[in-house]
Amino acid sequence: MSFATTRSPNSEERRISPVFWVLLAILGTSGWAVWTGFGTVDFGVFLFVVAGWMVSLCLHEYAHARTALHGGDITVGAKGYLTLNPFRYANAVLSFVLPVVFVVLGGIGLPGGAVFIERHRIQGRLKHSLISAAGPLVNLLCAVVVLVPVGAGWLDSQAPEFQAALSFLGMLQVSAALLNLLPVPGLDGYGIVEPWLSPQTRRAVAPFAPYGMMAVFVVLWQSQVNVWFFNLVYDVMGFFGVSSSYAAVGSYLFRFWTH
Repeated sequence: MSFATTRSPNSEERRISPVFWVLLAILGTSGWAVWTGFGTVDFGVFLFVVAGWMVSLCLHEYAHARTALHGGDITVGAKGYLTLNPFRYANAVLSFVLPVVFVVLGGIGLPGGAVFIERHRIQGRLKHSLISAAGPLVNLLCAVVVLVPVGAGWLDSQAPEFQAALSFLGMLQVSAALLNLLPVPGLDGYGIVEPWLSPQTRRAVAPFAPYGMMAVFVVLWQSQVNVWFFNLVYDVMGFFGVSSSYAAVGSYLFRFWTH
C-alpha cells in the first residue's frame, strides 16, 4: 500500500495550481477589456467566456474530488485533484477539450466527468450520490453568480457587451447543470442514481458509460430536441430576470470568426 493511500492530503497537495491562476488572470483581464471597450470587443468576449467556462470546469471537477475526500477517498490529494489544475485530471480531453469544442460548435455547456474516484473507499449510497451531484451544483452556483447581476439590473449602466457575455456564460452554466443531471450513463445524473440500482443493472449499463456524453451531444444536434432543451434553459434564465436575447448577442459576439 502506498503512502498516498494512508494519509490525508497535505498543504502542498491542496495548493492552487498556477494554471488555475492563469485562467483567472485571463478571465479578469478579458472581462476588464470587454467592460471598458478596450481592444477588439468580440475577441475579448471570446476569451472571457472560454476562460470563465474553463474556470467553472475546474471548479466542477474540484467539487467532485473535494466531496469524495470528505466521503472517504483520501487519495484525491496525491492525484492532484485538489489543486484546480486541469492537467492533473484523469482525462483532460473529456474534462476540458471536448467541453470547449461543444461550446464553440453549438453553444452547449456539457462538462465531462474525468476525476477518478476510488469508490470502494466510500461507504454509503448517499455519499456516492452526493459526490456525483457536487459538480452540477457548482455549475448551478456559477449560473447564479453571473446571471443575478444582469437580471437584477446592477449592470444596466455598464457596457451592454459585458452583460451579453455574462448572459451567454450563464446560459452555458444552466445548460451544463441541466444536461449533467440527466440519468445518462457517463454523466453525473446517472452517477447520482447508480448507487441505488441493482448490481445487475449497473453491470449491464457500464459498457455504455464512455459514450453517454457524445450521445447527448448528437441528440441535441437534432433541431427539435435542441429547441425544446434551449427553451427550458431560457425559462431558467428568465427566472433570474435575464432575457434570452442577451445570451443570443453574447453568442454572436463569442463567434468572432463568423463576422
